[in-house]
Amino acid sequence: MSEARLAPEPDELLPRERILARLVFLYGEAAAPGIADRLEALVANHLGARERVYAPPCWDEASAVLITYGDSIQSPSELPLRTLREFLTHHLEGAFSAVHILPFFPFSSDDGFSITDYRAVRSDLGDWPDIQAIAEDFDVMADLVLNHCSRENLWFIDFIEDKAPGKDYFIEVDPQANFSDVVRPRSTPLLSKVRTPHGMKHVWATFSNDQIDLNFANPDVLLAFVDILLFYLRMGTRIVRLDAVAFLWKIIGTSCIHLPQTHEVVKLFRDIFDAVEPGCLLLTETNVPNAENLSYFGDGDEAQMIYQFSLPPLLLHALYSGSARHLNEWARELTEPPAGCTYLNFTASHDGVGLRPLEGLIPVDELNAMLDDMRARGGYISTRRNKDGTDTPYELNISYFDACGTGPGDALKIARFLLSQTLAMSLKGVPAVYVHSLVATPNDHIGVERTGMTRSINRRKLDIFELERRIADRSTETSQVFHEYLRRLEVRSELLAFHPDGDQALLDFGDDLFVLLRTAPDESERILCVFNMTPFHKTLEWPKELEAAPRFVPDLLSGRQVRLEDGELALGAYACHWLRV
Repeated sequence: MSEARLAPEPDELLPRERILARLVFLYGEAAAPGIADRLEALVANHLGARERVYAPPCWDEASAVLITYGDSIQSPSELPLRTLREFLTHHLEGAFSAVHILPFFPFSSDDGFSITDYRAVRSDLGDWPDIQAIAEDFDVMADLVLNHCSRENLWFIDFIEDKAPGKDYFIEVDPQANFSDVVRPRSTPLLSKVRTPHGMKHVWATFSNDQIDLNFANPDVLLAFVDILLFYLRMGTRIVRLDAVAFLWKIIGTSCIHLPQTHEVVKLFRDIFDAVEPGCLLLTETNVPNAENLSYFGDGDEAQMIYQFSLPPLLLHALYSGSARHLNEWARELTEPPAGCTYLNFTASHDGVGLRPLEGLIPVDELNAMLDDMRARGGYISTRRNKDGTDTPYELNISYFDACGTGPGDALKIARFLLSQTLAMSLKGVPAVYVHSLVATPNDHIGVERTGMTRSINRRKLDIFELERRIADRSTETSQVFHEYLRRLEVRSELLAFHPDGDQALLDFGDDLFVLLRTAPDESERILCVFNMTPFHKTLEWPKELEAAPRFVPDLLSGRQVRLEDGELALGAYACHWLRV
């Protein structure tokens, strides 16, 4: 991604006519002009206060994101954000262009996603200068947790005490109302009881009793978050992740997910970015079925980047079953992103492997068989509440490294895992790597017992000295995965065919193989990406889409010439190749 540099000021603060149309849709014709004036004042303040801006382009073939908590890597002698920066600069420069630091704000629960203060850095992690120091060498992604806040947030204290501004920031509802159409991501109650001096109240709480949903039907809430968003950009953030944005707007009697008003808010944020920060990116976090997830591209006027949420479970199922059938079917139908947009391709994150994105992609019996096997590999399955009151699997909590193994003594575990990671970084888009995948962290069952949260299985805190010892010891799984992972990322960063704006074509070679042809935007380079999804030796007949089969073909992944026999390529168990064609 490009370096920070000065950019020309816009001719106007915001596209007034378009902004007004969005605000009329959200808040009505009478209120819209006054809200637009306040919005322009926030933007003017931002332009006057910022010290640098990022200019496009926003990505290239060298773009890659590391996902980590601010304290995933720790040292007893310094604050974690400083330890993180040292690890990034000493080990990861050249492999990663950006780092997603998961919520680093004061919080009360959910490992950072119940925020008590949106403008502060947790003192036990560091401070804003530490974030800005990381931003000198890496693009920083930060979370805008806008659907809800902690019940310990001062806004909610205002609500309890019936004081401005927070008294109108939350969604108070009659518990007898009909919520049967509301789509739930959890099995917990939708409403939270709140005892106030004025009696018991019931407020909307989509995710937990400690995460109280904010009322975006109040324009003051929208403006508060625009101000926070712009503040994050001034403090060194380049990519803003809109957490749980799909649930943002509530209307009783509807599903309360993906409502038109929610999409309009995302479009409004994009308008602001395009006008004043065109080198910054919006990323939507919508862990939902594939078609619903893709809707957050809009017509190229919403998020510039969305997660490939169907990829992690599909890829895991392909490796578990030894069949790429469903993975191939999904990739064949994958929508081309609008111009100026791309995918964020990942296999693991702090949240585990979402299962809703598999809806309509894998038969239920096949999914259940895989989940039974994942339990045997140490995983946990969380559920969500359906409209009929039943619960269904929502998320698989497991280390992706352990999910790729069949048990102790599995000689193919590392090969299987590296295939999963290499396939993800071969797809059109920007690769994102969770820190625990990078260092092959196993299931943390002690963490689950300590916190009582199944997501803790993949949120281990790593001691920097022990981690570096394991990285240096080539006999450890950590070292073998880490060094090979970085090597593959560095090879990828030099290949124009992996530019996110390049072409992608899926080639059909049956259920055993996943074969992808990537082409550079200027057509100067083509790479045939070949993956054997089985533990058996297979052969690939040279694709008819290409020129006549050569005798030898360069494999950019291994750095060697690969020999073809009678126009066929021999593939070992879980083989991966990047062939220049």
